[in-house]
Amino acid sequence: MDHVRQSPIAGTWYPGHAPTLRETVRRLLDEARLPVLKGSLLGLIAPHAGIQYSGSTAAHAYKLIEGRTYERVIVLGPSHFTYVGDVATTPVRAWETPLGRVPLDWDFVQALAARMPVHHISRDREHSIEMQLPFLQVVLGEFTLVPLLMSAYTVDAARQLGLALAELVNPETDLLVASTDLSHLNDFREVEQHDAEMITALTAFDIERFGQIAEQPGCTACGRFPVLSLLHATRALGATDLLKLHYTHSGEVTGQLVVGQYTVGYLAAAIIQYARP
Repeated sequence: MDHVRQSPIAGTWYPGHAPTLRETVRRLLDEARLPVLKGSLLGLIAPHAGIQYSGSTAAHAYKLIEGRTYERVIVLGPSHFTYVGDVATTPVRAWETPLGRVPLDWDFVQALAARMPVHHISRDREHSIEMQLPFLQVVLGEFTLVPLLMSAYTVDAARQLGLALAELVNPETDLLVASTDLSHLNDFREVEQHDAEMITALTAFDIERFGQIAEQPGCTACGRFPVLSLLHATRALGATDLLKLHYTHSGEVTGQLVVGQYTVGYLAAAIIQYARP
């Protein structure tokens, strides 16, 4: 394990010039407005489209951790292009973006692999995990990364990963992130309808209902099983609630609210533990 994962998307999905990228992320963070968080933060949900489309929504998630310190960030993302098994990672020393290199926490990966199969991939062109890194680099500075790419398509597989992560994560020093876009459909009204159903289950912290939606043939949220793993992990760690931070879709971002126009939904959310009276 002696090489670095070079970005396959810098300069296309987000700016490839470091000062421009940092300025773009900083502007999006400064524009985000958040409610006061009274509970303990255990996880985030953030989108992964090109930064011009979903960056504003993603900034609402990462604005929440400004000023905090995390030693390690575990990012769960779907594999869009290649089947990688239920969960896979890259056996490299670091991931690189224009903002620098983020070291991979191989000890954590090995500890997870002792609990369940973790496949190895290389030279991937996946964006779902990488799109989180510029935001994390700007708000956190230094941290180690555990990138977990998923092709899991069952509730049981997502639960297994989530419970294994709960055994390893320290909520005081670690942050869990699930990367997903929501519905991908050819009508913005259908996107809003399907996304509302998912968000209702999420904000009720109804994991079983969300799992039922995730397994429906018509569900097109690409990272629904990474989200489901995150839900299981955080519930095992004591999470009690999910707070919606921001929702929009590509039709609203581009102004193309046209029937028949391909549209993608974007959600930012925080999973928290409230102290119950």
